Amino acid sequence: MNNSERAERLNELLDELSEMCTERILLVEGTKDKWAISLLGVNAEMIAVQAEGGPLRTAERLFNEKRGAIIMTDWDPKGEEIAKELEHHLSSLCVGYDMSIRAKIRSVCAGEIHDVESLPSFYSRIATISIHTASGCVD
Repeated sequence: MNNSERAERLNELLDELSEMCTERILLVEGTKDKWAISLLGVNAEMIAVQAEGGPLRTAERLFNEKRGAIIMTDWDPKGEEIAKELEHHLSSLCVGYDMSIRAKIRSVCAGEIHDVESLPSFYSRIATISIHTASGCVD
């Protein structure tokens, strides 16, 4: 996939994420991730899992609020661990959750970035490259 296709696909996924967030709470690792998601234009109610007290407390909060979740942790080893813990606690409390959008975004960013907070700069870079390429400019 070239950068133009990546930018287009990431834009589609961000739209999909925005739609998903109308009914669910977006779970990210930290406050920088919340900022990054907002910067990308995704209007969502978010919880920074680490600031909330960790995966168990976050799952308990969602259970008490009767809210579903979208897991959007980093795709580095720490983020993978947090995602698995969230998945375990949410499922044990019968709280609905989605991890598919995380996997889709991860695949678009494969080999480039490993965390949510880097998404705005990554998107900006590939969108700029695709604009320059389309106009015939060379980077």
